[in-house]
Amino acid sequence: MTAPLLIGSGAGFSGDRTDAALPVVRTLIAAGGPGALIFETLAERTLALAQLARRENPEHGYEPLLDLLLTPVLGLCLRHGIPVIGNFGAANPHAAARRVLALAAELGLPAPRVAVVEGDDLSHEAGRAMLRGIVGEAFPEARFVCANAYIGARAIADALREGAQVVVCGRVADPALAVGPAMAHFGWAWDDWDRLAAATMAGHLLECGAQVSGGYFADPGMKDVPDVHDVGFPIARLDAGGGIEIFKAANTGGCVDLRTVKEQLLYEVHDPSAYLTPDVVADIGAVTVEQVGPDRVAVGNVRGHPRPAELKANLFHQGGWFAEGEISYAGPNAAARARLAADIVRKRMQGLGHEAPIRCDLIGVLSVFADDGGAMLAAPQPHEAGARDVRMRVALAHEDKAVAQALLREVNALYTCGPAGGGGVRTALRARLNATSCLVPRDAVAVTHSFVA
Repeated sequence: MTAPLLIGSGAGFSGDRTDAALPVVRTLIAAGGPGALIFETLAERTLALAQLARRENPEHGYEPLLDLLLTPVLGLCLRHGIPVIGNFGAANPHAAARRVLALAAELGLPAPRVAVVEGDDLSHEAGRAMLRGIVGEAFPEARFVCANAYIGARAIADALREGAQVVVCGRVADPALAVGPAMAHFGWAWDDWDRLAAATMAGHLLECGAQVSGGYFADPGMKDVPDVHDVGFPIARLDAGGGIEIFKAANTGGCVDLRTVKEQLLYEVHDPSAYLTPDVVADIGAVTVEQVGPDRVAVGNVRGHPRPAELKANLFHQGGWFAEGEISYAGPNAAARARLAADIVRKRMQGLGHEAPIRCDLIGVLSVFADDGGAMLAAPQPHEAGARDVRMRVALAHEDKAVAQALLREVNALYTCGPAGGGGVRTALRARLNATSCLVPRDAVAVTHSFVA
């Protein structure tokens, strides 16, 4: 019987810790069996920003932390036969692949065999024409930035079977990063729905990095996690029958238990009996979760159904400007002064002829549960009278950059024109991106892989 496969998580998002993968790789090496390392660094907005970066420089548009992520582990992975799979190619997988080769040379390593998976990018004219027919008048013709489909694991598996040591992807579905090495290792059929679903849920448990090993789970006094400052990233053990065990890198903090695994199983899953992915529809309606050792949880009874006939695609378009400004008030009556500051900004913007809605938050009093319309800020909250440290935040989205800049000037003017005792002003202005999602026919997305010399 084929030996189990260990798949380690090196990152859960763009901006994740760059030293997290090393303990994972050391654990894979110590285990002595076949393993793979995956990097999940691509959210929807991340990809759109990468497309904008590529427009500015044809050699940009991939994960900006690529060097920092790979430098600690690339040599170890190459020496020990651990393939690296990542969606860190973002909007420019070929440029990322070239950078991997250059990095290997800089580190004095033999040139790795690097494969690029492509086909997700639908920004070309044929892709745009197809999307126009699907979304109709909602297609953002004048402000179009990019469009990408969520593709599956087949090209990853094919590249690994052909000897790829690093596989660079763009917008593959997050679990596909684990499904690809599983399919290459076990040789399962592409209609073996139950095993595909098991590999998919293993990838789902890994895709957010330390969420499943205690990081995002931690809540002092309620859900305590040991040494969370040194949280270990997770590893999945897959066996030939589709059995899953989740554990974490050795000699690290964090925890893997029934609670962390159950939370991550349900994360971003709208229907537990029908988790739609490009490779399979996974069904965890009757899943079993069992603690089988310290920081080790077994997941079983995952079922699968035939993959959807369509793929999800995201269209991004320019959405004007986003302005954000903050100022702090401390001491007695701090919340009342912060409220007055927000009121001044609103009335000043109205007096200047800018009627756009402005969101106002009182951080420390009312922010997470506030609303864009300002209804919750209309009256003082019962708990705010005793607040002595309040940060007032205003935010505005507008098509006109000048209007967004006007808001920031009004926040800055509060230094002397606003309530007493304000300080610590910070302002930020950035371009805004909007998204539209749709479904596209699977056969309209041509997925390929190639090797970069």
